[in-house]
Amino acid sequence: MVTASFLLCLLLSASSCQALEKFIGAIYEHAVILPDETATPLSSQEALDLMNKNMDILEEAVKTAARQGAHLIVTPEDGIYGWRFTRQTIYPFLEDIPDPSVDWIPCSDPHRFGRAPVQTRLSCMAKNNFIYVVANIGDKKLCKFSDVGCPDDGQYNYNTAVVYDSNGKLVARYHKYHLFLGEVQFNVPKEPEIVTFDTPFGKFGIFICFDILFYDPAVALVVEHNVDTILFPTAWMNLLPHLTAIEFHSAWAIGMGVNLLSANTHKTSNRMTGSGIFSPDEVVPYYYNMMNESGHLLISELSSHPRNSSTYYPITWNLHASQIKNSPSGSNVFNGYLFADNYTFTELKELHGQYSICQNDFCCHLNYTMAEKDSDEVYVFGVFDGLHIVEGEYYLQVCTMLKCQSMDFKSCGESVETASTKFDSFSMSGNFSTTFVFPEVLLNNIHLAPQMFQVLKDGRLRSKSAISSHSLLSATLFGRWYQKDPVSK
Repeated sequence: MVTASFLLCLLLSASSCQALEKFIGAIYEHAVILPDETATPLSSQEALDLMNKNMDILEEAVKTAARQGAHLIVTPEDGIYGWRFTRQTIYPFLEDIPDPSVDWIPCSDPHRFGRAPVQTRLSCMAKNNFIYVVANIGDKKLCKFSDVGCPDDGQYNYNTAVVYDSNGKLVARYHKYHLFLGEVQFNVPKEPEIVTFDTPFGKFGIFICFDILFYDPAVALVVEHNVDTILFPTAWMNLLPHLTAIEFHSAWAIGMGVNLLSANTHKTSNRMTGSGIFSPDEVVPYYYNMMNESGHLLISELSSHPRNSSTYYPITWNLHASQIKNSPSGSNVFNGYLFADNYTFTELKELHGQYSICQNDFCCHLNYTMAEKDSDEVYVFGVFDGLHIVEGEYYLQVCTMLKCQSMDFKSCGESVETASTKFDSFSMSGNFSTTFVFPEVLLNNIHLAPQMFQVLKDGRLRSKSAISSHSLLSATLFGRWYQKDPVSK
């Protein structure tokens, strides 16, 4: 049931609606129905039939969310047509999506911009259920060969997020800038787009999946445009120990001080699961399930302006570390690879200890006490300061305490999902050169640790007493030094 205050606010100007201090957000993790792999494009009708099968499922999620009072729902990247495309086989799945400035409600005027059955159906989902709907579809833009960037087939194809308001009006369109490996069917926009829109419950921004690891547009939306909530369709393949979806996306929300509504696709054979309604300082729902192939709906109330909260405070990430002297690095210091990055590690051999470990001029510090340690488990404390160059190029500064895959030090940094060792306490900090640091704590069987840790104003990641009853996989301060990224595109 949509609240009376929300209905009233829609009748007023946006500036009159800032009193809406809370809103209800929803995400749907969708087990997308994929097209068959083929070198021959489907007909337009065959493509629409597949997309309608996915939209049938998404529409039920939209209806359920609206009945439970949600003001907005985010659906995943690739959630309508999947993947497995070439440049040619994507064609029948694309529509021409206009700029939102055209003031268009596709549900009421479906043929205004040509054939647009997907846009029309999404608009009607929003309008008929009185809810904002966020979805991911493909946009096509014809170009002239006088345009030096125009592809050989005469059109740009864009991986695109769209937002329809509760009247079905198109209010946002975003073209993904940082394409992931294998997205050969799409083009990169000439410039990163900054897309925001105002609602009765705060200022929103939007980007897609791999964009989250870069300054433009992700960080720019928060730092330069002061958005309150990020809408984040994604098709995220989980990568332990630091880049599982729920782990990194929740940490990003904390580090940036915004809400992040993250909707992932669900495909366990591709390691795709993990969605959440993340907030800087509230316990919020998340979903991670590698045991089935079913979709899942999450709904939660959020603060419309999280940085206005009495519990929110800015963090000086290097303050604590810059004021302490280096402790011993331990007797067993070694190098190991984590996602192809060359970390420096030291083993945590004792039940308690205090360590410092450095790379270049970047040093990390750890105090810890184990409640109980499994004799078959090895934990290490590690540091990395350098350029990551695998699926993209971006500069990292990372402090991490993690469980190794086996007793062999060569396994430190490999994927681990289970642990038995428990910690009474830990405190971690680093002399970061960046102000953008994302705190992660991951528990046994890929669970988050809400209310089990805190980040202090001086940049320390510190556990709370509740952590001692849970086995720990890793605790990490994941820093991104955007100024040292290579100049791209």
